[in-house]
Amino acid sequence: MRKIRTIEMQRLSIEEYKKSEKLPLVVVLDDVRSMYNIGSVFRTADTFRVEAVYLCGICQTPPATEIHKTALGAEESVDWRYYKTAFEAVNALKNDGYEVLSVEQVEHSTKLQHFVPDPSKRYAVVLGNEVKGVHQEVVDASNGCLEIPQLGTKHSMNVSVTAGIIIYKFAESLVLKPE
Repeated sequence: MRKIRTIEMQRLSIEEYKKSEKLPLVVVLDDVRSMYNIGSVFRTADTFRVEAVYLCGICQTPPATEIHKTALGAEESVDWRYYKTAFEAVNALKNDGYEVLSVEQVEHSTKLQHFVPDPSKRYAVVLGNEVKGVHQEVVDASNGCLEIPQLGTKHSMNVSVTAGIIIYKFAESLVLKPE
């Protein structure tokens, strides 16, 4: 096996990306403090052509050197918006017809392995602060909660890793087809 060179990958230009069909998913970051985590979410969002990233509360917005360091330019390809609170973002998304799912450990959450996205719906997922998670008022305003099963001793994962797992689940279910 030979590694494929970047030039051989035929990646989209930013202009082509902007015009391309998107995964019907918005990623909402609720008070994520690390700009490196934000940049990483942008990069994963670009990889799977996520519709948009909503930055809320204390989230830094582009342009920022630390975001760019991990986003590697994805903050320019992926659409984004800023909201003062994630609660405001969730209400706006619900008013636009999105099903909003917080990613959080709560009573009666849906374990990720049991979740099957409906291809006729548009979704938004809310990812929370690195320490406190998703605000309770945001959980309460959500249509439901997804939970990633954790089998080890820790009770949480890095927010950018969580984003990668969640975004992949949607991409796998909605757009990636076995060849």
